[in-house]
Amino acid sequence: MDEAKILEETEIEPIDSDFPEVVPILPLRESVVFPQSLVPLSVGRSGSLKAVEDAMAGNKWLGVLLQLDPEVDEPTSDDLFTIGTLCRVIRVMKYPNQTEMVLVQGQKRFRVLDFTQEKHEIEARIEVLETLTEKSLELDALVKNMTSRFHKLVTISPNMSSEILAALRKIEDPGHLVDAIAAHLDMDSDEKQELLEKISVRDQLQFITRILERELEFLELGSKIETDVKGELERGMKERYLREKMEAIRRELGDDEDSEVRDMRDLILDAKMPPDIEKEAMKELDRLAEIHPSSPEYTVARTYLGWLVELPWSKRTKDRLDIEQAKKILDEDHYDLEKVKERILEYLAVLQLRSGKRTRMRGPIFCFVGPPGVGKTSLGQSVARALGRKFVRMSLGGVRDEAEIRGHRRTYIGSLPGRIIQGIRRAGTRNPVFMLDEIDKLGADYRGDPSSALLEVLDPEQNHKFQDHYLGVHFDLSQVLFIATANILDPVPPPLLDRMEILELPGYSEEDKIQIAKSFLIPRQVEEHGFRGIKLSFEESALKKLIREYTHEAGVRNMEREIASILRKVAVKALRKEKNPKKKWAITENEIPDFLGPPKHFPELAERVQRSGIAVGLVVTRVGGDIVFIEVSKMKGKGNLILTGQLGDVMKESAQAALSYIRSQAKELGIDPEILDKNDIHIHVPAGAIPKDGPSAGITIATALVSLLTNTPLKPDLAMTGETTLRGKVLPVGGIRDKVLAAHRAGVKTVILPKRNESDLFEVPENVRANLEFHFVDMIDEAFLLALARPSSRQTLRKPHRAGRGLGQRPMS
Repeated sequence: MDEAKILEETEIEPIDSDFPEVVPILPLRESVVFPQSLVPLSVGRSGSLKAVEDAMAGNKWLGVLLQLDPEVDEPTSDDLFTIGTLCRVIRVMKYPNQTEMVLVQGQKRFRVLDFTQEKHEIEARIEVLETLTEKSLELDALVKNMTSRFHKLVTISPNMSSEILAALRKIEDPGHLVDAIAAHLDMDSDEKQELLEKISVRDQLQFITRILERELEFLELGSKIETDVKGELERGMKERYLREKMEAIRRELGDDEDSEVRDMRDLILDAKMPPDIEKEAMKELDRLAEIHPSSPEYTVARTYLGWLVELPWSKRTKDRLDIEQAKKILDEDHYDLEKVKERILEYLAVLQLRSGKRTRMRGPIFCFVGPPGVGKTSLGQSVARALGRKFVRMSLGGVRDEAEIRGHRRTYIGSLPGRIIQGIRRAGTRNPVFMLDEIDKLGADYRGDPSSALLEVLDPEQNHKFQDHYLGVHFDLSQVLFIATANILDPVPPPLLDRMEILELPGYSEEDKIQIAKSFLIPRQVEEHGFRGIKLSFEESALKKLIREYTHEAGVRNMEREIASILRKVAVKALRKEKNPKKKWAITENEIPDFLGPPKHFPELAERVQRSGIAVGLVVTRVGGDIVFIEVSKMKGKGNLILTGQLGDVMKESAQAALSYIRSQAKELGIDPEILDKNDIHIHVPAGAIPKDGPSAGITIATALVSLLTNTPLKPDLAMTGETTLRGKVLPVGGIRDKVLAAHRAGVKTVILPKRNESDLFEVPENVRANLEFHFVDMIDEAFLLALARPSSRQTLRKPHRAGRGLGQRPMS
């Protein structure tokens, strides 16, 4: 039988004035029974069933207590509140699933004095509590306030019947009225228990009034929300009606521009933009719908929406996380460059570890630094291929306008997004490999500073909300792998440099170039020149001659150009005279001049240092490492110092410091002081048309001065680098690998380096170290002793540290 029907058919019995002292206890998980209320309870636990059975066998009295924790299945006296409701069992209905529905009528509040039994069921000795009612004007006001608020609540609530109000009008006692109202309110069990434990009617009225205030506030807020939603729906229906009417009018007029608006709306929805950007796009689309197609503004708005829908807001390529496959691809495309390849594989490993994370890893920002022709740009393409991503290249050489990076605002005629957004659209994914080529050649003028605009692009903390001036909305660049390239770092602003991870790509040794030519350059040029069916190769001696006498570079770009020139001449030679061309060609050393003409570079090292006053230094330029000749001459004068060769301020100061040191040590060096007083010293650094600067030529200038003033030439196969102080201390310098490779290319046999640069030799290839002898010096007089071919007998110089060839020996005195 339905519980509601049972409640309707059950008559409430009159309250009995005789209450028992000991009653069985029925624990309830989350229900509270108030006095004067008729409540059906579902009973299924063994202890609870036993309590109901004992009540029915006796006087039908049952004590109802709320559990402290509703999750406890077998509660004891410690798990129950001590104040509950004394109830009379009205009816019991048994169900087939061993549970019962017990209909109880609340009678009085009671307090447990002590629990008398807990073995099979809980029994307690109780004390019936009487409510405290004091007639007063305040009490009447509280009752009236509570009644009016409950009346308002019943009126608003869709779940309460107005019949409740009719039943409440028959109740005169304030305490009974509170209990009756509480039984109809949606309170949690803790609030109901708190109300049950209040004995004072005044406290009960104040508590129930607060609950009614809260319920009224919730219902009024819900009603307001429902009204607002209904109003929005009505407005939406009205707008839809007007739009359909407008479409009908346009169709009658033969104006079909609405079809383009419809198509654009579908494109916006298909683009899966972020909600705020989609809202902006829809707003612009509504504006477009109101503009006539012949208006110039129509084209501006249509172009803008075209850019928005074509950007890859949600499209991304899946990364290839196979480290072994990525390593194979990198090795196929580039020779050596182990440090750079290792860093790319580290990035792949981290991506693989984070593949299951919800938050994606922000893309690192690399900067490949090295001379031209070492493979910076092609390495970026290989990284994209190894990751399985799209590749986009943006050349920054000569860019001077900030709008090239961030775009022009839409107020300008012909405005477009910046080249960053253009590149992202070209890639078609939000996580391409984006190469910023030649970042060291950015310019700046009255139109702004592009390097400052790049600060936001290359900052992982900002580029997830990059905002292009044209778009006017943010675009997430945090998943893009940015790779910048530069020949040197000096022109790059420090704040921009700080945002990038520098990876150096130094120049190649002669052996590296030979391997690159055999494995990469020659096969590529053979393919490009169409030598199908003809096997063409270069002897190693021919490649060495090509490298030494026809190219002078740290990279391999010119060498590839010369190889292409040879292949073109081979093609002409093979097809001009012979009907059946040779199937196999092997280019020898002696044939190189026939194809390329006389040598372009000569080994002038030995010839130029035969005279005193000439020393060979090692420098780093935009195109890699190189050797430089320091020439010193003296003539009658007043002890002046003349400097030529387009020297920078730092290099001029190095020359002055070297001369000052020699003046102070003239006696120890065997130099007549009168020579310095009665002669002018002229220092020249060829080639004069090329600007030169830096402190690393200090030791070379000092050695050339001593060579001139002692009339002692330097050893012909020796070069050096290092900064000097006025006390003769030799300080460390940078670019050791590039300088050593330049010395090796130039035929140098002995290299003098600062002692503190000894650890930098580990970056030099082993085959290069094996062909050179290195000496490390702390003081400049150690360099004099090593460099001068026939030291003066008057010199008392300190012996230098000698490292031997390569790094096989430690320095020894």
